[in-house]
Amino acid sequence: MSNAEPPRPRLVDVARVAGVSVSTASRALGRGSELISAQTRDHVRDVARRLGYQANPVARSLRLARTGQIGMVVPSIANPFFMELVVQVEHRLAERGLALLLSDSQMSLSKEDVQLRGFESGQVDGLIIIPCHESFSTPAVERTSSLVRSVQLDRAVQLPELPMVGVDDRHGIRTVLAHLQSLGASRIAMLSNTGSDLSSVTRVREARAAADEFGMRLSESDVVECSFSVESAREAIASLLTRGSRWDAVVCLNDLLAIGAITELRHRGMRIPEDVMVTGFDDIQFAQFMRPSVTTLRQPLAEIARLGVELLLSDEGDEGGSAHRFAVKGELIVRESTGGLRG
Repeated sequence: MSNAEPPRPRLVDVARVAGVSVSTASRALGRGSELISAQTRDHVRDVARRLGYQANPVARSLRLARTGQIGMVVPSIANPFFMELVVQVEHRLAERGLALLLSDSQMSLSKEDVQLRGFESGQVDGLIIIPCHESFSTPAVERTSSLVRSVQLDRAVQLPELPMVGVDDRHGIRTVLAHLQSLGASRIAMLSNTGSDLSSVTRVREARAAADEFGMRLSESDVVECSFSVESAREAIASLLTRGSRWDAVVCLNDLLAIGAITELRHRGMRIPEDVMVTGFDDIQFAQFMRPSVTTLRQPLAEIARLGVELLLSDEGDEGGSAHRFAVKGELIVRESTGGLRG
């Protein structure tokens, strides 16, 4: 028989049993209890007593300190989309007199875990997280968000109580396909990156539904998984063309993939948009300077950053849950890769 003691209950366990967010549980058990209802406070405290929860006084004192700094963990600062989002977050924080501490997880779950742990020591007042992976990042994000008030941007892990702000993926991908249908596209291919990104999973699912609705053909074999790189998209297009595939349009789930697709198609002598149209998603700065320039779904990064910062710094996210998951509609930007005006 094992003599090992059962693990001590954590704040996240109290929150889960009580049916509240981690930040609400933290307030109920310490400073800030006056900001929530007496009924909620007493309920959380009763759950904590029943579970035998005991706060770590050292950790609590660190968390209650004010540093004037907000941490942010991103999957890759080499990806222009994430850097543009970081810029918008920094601007919004600066307006409030706050500084940004940025960490690049380099698409590594182990590095992400180490960086999140680093922010648990009290050096920041809050944390903005863009997770590496919607499943595999969940344990680390859950641990850290139980200690540091946190908000997710662009992507979400499997913690429905943790606030998140991102683009409306369903609206965005349907807008792209509706545009292609209006131009006469009937058969499309898709370059995706669902291996790490739940947003891409949603976009692929909604693209298939929209293609059926619009009378367009999107074959299973014409959906190709890529990584976040131009070269990956070039390899995917080469593979599709080697099989003899032909389409009216290639729908790419981010602009780096669209740039790679255009590069490889032109390398193989195909004209864009005359022979095949190409669309992206995000509207990074490079998209407008590519030749041909890329038709894409512009993510409203300034608005996403504003909402994320407001949610992090206000009391609105205390109850967590789906009510604090914001999907912001993007805007279709029509350029040369689907026949938009040149010049």
